[in-house]
Amino acid sequence: MQRRQLIQTAGLTALALSMSLASAQDSNKFKIGLILPMTGQQASTGRQIEAAARLYMAQNGDTVAGKKIELIVKDDVATPDVTKRLAQELIVNDKVNVIAGFGVTPAALAAAPLATQSKTPQVVMAAATSSITEASPYVVRSSFTLPQVSVAMGDWAPKNGVKSVVTLVADYGPGNDAEKFFTERFQLNGGKVVEKLRVPLRNPDFAPFLQKVRDLKPDALFVFVPSGAGAAVMKQFLERGMDKAGIRMIATGDVTDDDQLNDMGDGALGVVTSHHYSAAHPSPTNKKFVEAFQKANPKMRPNFMAVGGYDGMRVIYEALKATKGQGGGDALLAAMKGQIFESPRGPVYIDAQTRDIVQDVYLRKVEKKDGQLYNVEFDVIKGVKDPGKAK
Repeated sequence: MQRRQLIQTAGLTALALSMSLASAQDSNKFKIGLILPMTGQQASTGRQIEAAARLYMAQNGDTVAGKKIELIVKDDVATPDVTKRLAQELIVNDKVNVIAGFGVTPAALAAAPLATQSKTPQVVMAAATSSITEASPYVVRSSFTLPQVSVAMGDWAPKNGVKSVVTLVADYGPGNDAEKFFTERFQLNGGKVVEKLRVPLRNPDFAPFLQKVRDLKPDALFVFVPSGAGAAVMKQFLERGMDKAGIRMIATGDVTDDDQLNDMGDGALGVVTSHHYSAAHPSPTNKKFVEAFQKANPKMRPNFMAVGGYDGMRVIYEALKATKGQGGGDALLAAMKGQIFESPRGPVYIDAQTRDIVQDVYLRKVEKKDGQLYNVEFDVIKGVKDPGKAK
C-alpha cells in the first residue's frame, strides 16, 4: 500500500511540474486525449464514440483557429485504475489540451482529480451518473444523466396501465440513480414498487433475477443496464416467457440500444423506453448525421453514445474557436459553458452553472420500419435539466 501511495504521489508531483512545460511544446497542435473502453464488456461504447469523433473531424476539418487537431485514443477497458494511469500519461507526457470520452462512471471519477490538478477540461461523452460533474470543476458533460431519462418513465408508466413494478438495475452509480429517480417519481404518481433488484456490473447473470420477477408478477419490469448489456436482458426476458405472462418491460434507452436493437429480434417490438436519442429521431439534422455515420461506418447504426461523442467534439471545437486558439484550460472551460446548439438529438445547451447538458427527453416504442427495428418517438419532454442537481 505504501509503495502504491509513493508511486501515485510521485506521479502527481510530475504532473504538477509538467504543467509549466505544456504550453511550450507543440504550440501549433491541439491534442485531445480520448479515453474509451475499446475492448471488453463496454467495447461498443468505445467503438461508437471514436467513430463519431472521427466523423466530426472529417466533416469539420482538423485545423481550428490555427491549431492542428490531434486525436489520441487510449483503451482503458472500462477499468478505473487504467483510466487514471492513461489520463496521467496523456496530461504529463502527451501534453493534451483536453481529456474526453469516459465510457463508465468509475472511469470518469478516476480521472476527475487529475483534471482539477492540471486545469485540463474533461469532456464526459458517455458516463451518466448525476454526480460526475461535481467531482471536478473542469468536467463538462455532452451525454446525459440517468435521472433525466428515468423521471420521464416514472411519469409515463402510471398513466399507461402500469400500477406495480419491480426495478432491475446494474449495481453502480447510474443504476442507483435510475432506481432512485424512477422509484420516487413512480410512487409520487401512485405506483407501487414491489421490489428493487440490483445485478453486478461485471459479468452479470440476469436469469435468477428475472425468475424472481416472474414469480412476483408485477405489471412491469423497469430496467437499466449499461450500453452493451441490453441484448442479454431482452433475450433472457423473452426466454422466460415474461411477456406472455403479462409482464411488460419498460426501461431507459440503454436497453434498446440502437447498436444492438436489430439483433434482439421481434420480441423487442412494443417495448417502451425513455431516452434522449434515437437513430430514428426525425429531424433533418439527425437524418444527415445518421446517413454520414453509416456511410463512414458500414454496418453500424449510431447510438446515444455516438451522439455524445459527436456533440462532445463540437463543444471542444467551438471552445477552441472562441478562444482563438490561445486559451488554456480555464479559458477553454469558460468557452464550453453556456454553448447552445442543434444536436442530432434535438436542441441542447451546456448549463453554465452545472456544466451538464440540458436536452429533450423522448418516450419511444420499438417498431419495425423498412424491415428494421427502431426506437420510434411518440412523446417529448422539452428542455430537461438533470433532476439530480435540482435545488
